[in-house]
Amino acid sequence: MTTADEQTGRLRISVDLDRCEGYGLCEAEAPELLLLDDGHANVLVAGDVPEDQRAAALSAVHTCPIAALRFA
Repeated sequence: MTTADEQTGRLRISVDLDRCEGYGLCEAEAPELLLLDDGHANVLVAGDVPEDQRAAALSAVHTCPIAALRFA
């Protein structure tokens, strides 16, 4: 499923810290966008994901096994 913002090119990643279990798959997919710290993923990019990181962001969100990441 894609959101309207995905279709128009605007992406922002949001992490549900209550759900995140620290698997680190998101960080492996998008190390320039996400950092695993204190057992939770943290978004390193404030605002929209840069165009050259869009594929990595999509992969990171869709790779999370417990859906702790989403597009805001």
